Amino acid sequence: MRTNMIPIYDDIFQAQDTILRRAAWDEQAMPTALLDGIERIFGRRLTPEQAVATVLADVRARGAAAVLEWSQRIDGPADRGSSTLYRDLLPVPQDEIDAAVASLDPILLDALALAAQRLEAFHRRQPIGSWMDVTPGGVLGQIVRPLARVGIYVPAGSAPLPSSLLHCAIPARVAGVREIVVCTPPDRSTGRPAPLTLAAARVAGVDQVFAIGGAQAMAAMAYGAGSVPRVDKIVGPGGLFVTLAKRQLFGVVGIDGLPGPTETMVIADDTADPAIAAADLLAQAEHDLLASAILLTPSRRLAERVQVEVARQLETLSRGEIAAASLAGRGGIVVTADLAQAVELANAYAPEHLCLLTAEPWALVGQIENAGGIFVGEHSFEVLGDYVAGPSHVMPTEGTARFASPLSVADFVKRISLIALGADEGQRLSAPAALLADGEGLTAHAAAARARLQ
Repeated sequence: MRTNMIPIYDDIFQAQDTILRRAAWDEQAMPTALLDGIERIFGRRLTPEQAVATVLADVRARGAAAVLEWSQRIDGPADRGSSTLYRDLLPVPQDEIDAAVASLDPILLDALALAAQRLEAFHRRQPIGSWMDVTPGGVLGQIVRPLARVGIYVPAGSAPLPSSLLHCAIPARVAGVREIVVCTPPDRSTGRPAPLTLAAARVAGVDQVFAIGGAQAMAAMAYGAGSVPRVDKIVGPGGLFVTLAKRQLFGVVGIDGLPGPTETMVIADDTADPAIAAADLLAQAEHDLLASAILLTPSRRLAERVQVEVARQLETLSRGEIAAASLAGRGGIVVTADLAQAVELANAYAPEHLCLLTAEPWALVGQIENAGGIFVGEHSFEVLGDYVAGPSHVMPTEGTARFASPLSVADFVKRISLIALGADEGQRLSAPAALLADGEGLTAHAAAARARLQ
């Protein structure tokens, strides 16, 4: 058993120059295999950005036909030519969703229902109400309206993620969104979405599910294509090509954010259980090769014990090779001077998930300024947040927790300002408005304001 699967950094500066250094995911060197795959599909050597732009432009120009062609090229090798689902770009039929639900273990369906209940209960506590301030001078206020139609992307990649469907759709439903559309990559052997994803769609009250993945799915929802309706906003995590598509579609359609690979940071002291700390790191590392799992601790002894535990537990995991590569490339254990330094490093890193495994975790909560979610103590572990805790697991990554927030009900509404001033108040404010307009050189603005003074 190799015990150095995850490196230990005693030098803080070395850690800051390596695993704690933020490098934009789209500025990193692309693997040769990825570029070779693009060349095979597109017939020429393109960057990922160029490949995505090609798909988006084609879908915008040709609609459903382009979506179907790119799905055949990219998603193969299943024979979908005879499938009406692919020929006509139709949503998954309700009887197929019924069959998917019936095929699942009732205990698994109960777990989906529990997750949905807790998500709904949490998000119903988020305030989004309209308000009006009525004074003798008039009325100022805010009208809150739900978005009419939202598209959700549900990754499937190496493993389907129906939990992401719940964590996006339920806040949208609580917000009052009238129509929820899901796009998710089909299984390569069947050409259909995973049964568990279809069951999650039923539990969450989704209106339509389309078996489309990648940039072509994003384009279909942004522009409308065949039976896929044009949506007002697209939410949900995805891989490189989905995230690039989101960035290029920003302004055409609302976007929740540009989530990168998942990341978790653990702050632990010498009271932490090394087996639990190792398990929490591995839970994120198994997502993909670019996932980040980092432990900050002032205890060199704990660091060594966690390193041993990581190696031991890796041998039992079905995705152990992925987790090992992730930890070796982007993970690590940093030995800090004390817990205060650990908090300082965590705030600078601004992790998606921050787990506190210390003797007094609540003493640290007030010091945390930047994190997507704080998981307090060993009983509030991050995996619960992935599934059943209550808050949405769609959280800011890549350091964007410095200014961004987890997905919430507020992401599915729009605010409309209401201005209804009386005649006296309008006249009283006209003179200062005209002066400001003069200062900006906007004479028509000034004239419109002064017209109220006559």
